[in-house]
Amino acid sequence: MHIGIWYTPALRQGAGIGRYTRGIVSALATLDTENRYTLVVSADSPPEKLPPLPPNFHIKRLPFSERWLTILWHRANLPLWIDRWAGRFDLFHSPDFVLPPLASTPGLVTVHDLSFMKHPDGALPKLRDWLLRVVPKSVARAAHVLADSESTRRDLQELLHVPAGKISVVGAGVEPRFQPVTDAARLAAVRRKYRLPEKFVLGLGTLEPRKNFTGLIAAFERIAAEMPDLHLVIAGGKGWLYEPIFTAAEASSARARIHFAGFVADDDLPVLYSLARIFAYPSFYEGFGIPVLEAMACGAPVVTADNSSLPEVAGDAAVLIPAADVGALADALRQLHTDESLRAQCISRGKKQPPRFTWESAAARLRSVYDEFATTVG
Repeated sequence: MHIGIWYTPALRQGAGIGRYTRGIVSALATLDTENRYTLVVSADSPPEKLPPLPPNFHIKRLPFSERWLTILWHRANLPLWIDRWAGRFDLFHSPDFVLPPLASTPGLVTVHDLSFMKHPDGALPKLRDWLLRVVPKSVARAAHVLADSESTRRDLQELLHVPAGKISVVGAGVEPRFQPVTDAARLAAVRRKYRLPEKFVLGLGTLEPRKNFTGLIAAFERIAAEMPDLHLVIAGGKGWLYEPIFTAAEASSARARIHFAGFVADDDLPVLYSLARIFAYPSFYEGFGIPVLEAMACGAPVVTADNSSLPEVAGDAAVLIPAADVGALADALRQLHTDESLRAQCISRGKKQPPRFTWESAAARLRSVYDEFATTVG
């Protein structure tokens, strides 16, 4: 088969969907030497970020920026079919919620989550309205829909009424580089770079309401007085509606021990997880939750929420709490800091959880979905 993949997110998005696209395509390039692939990118996709590719993988750069393609495809609704523009394909896969216009090629679309429907107050109205308009249309046009988790599969069935037979679950994975870092010089360098305290709870993610950083700040404040050696570090770039997070930190009685590290470079993430005393991920909703597995792989004990996909990902290796229960989160942080037996249990179980989610297994599952369309080719 000749398979087209919309690869622009991998080159233009550092985290989230960008990481997902890079991870699964990289594993697919190692796994599949039989099919032919074309990675389609926008004109403004930085070429220096392209990975080394095997001979059966090729790049097709379109003549417009990502912004203009969005306008032409999804606002002006021009019939600029990608399977006429970028080449003839046997199937085309978009891993970023939205399908470009297709003339006759079966289209696959990955929907990572439906947070814009489940938690509409967590996104800017303009973005929410855009997603509400284009995602259901893309799902309806798609020949098949991919979900990151069983949780997202259920949401697709309940909220968008997608038939069960039209959905396949293709999860994410953890890169092998995520493992405990013990090199003293590397640990010290990252500690200096981000001005990290000696002992800290780590919260990581784009600064937005869904990640529940205000709840994490409130929980940390409850335990701060009894644990004077513990700090809170929040790492991540600014997303949308992030101002209340900084307001909550500034208003906290523990504000002197709350630190914002900003966006963390990919290469520094394993070190950051390794330095953390606890990794806290009390999100209100996640399509998958890769950071939970990355933290476990690096030896950090994890507390996370009991909603959406997070129990699937965490298994029995994390302390699960209701995201909105500040008291439960505070208790979990207290226990993971002071109870050495619980810490050891979470760390031990956490080491066994990431191997269940690899990019190789995700790519193999994706390849099997592609193969289901082989009977329709030709």
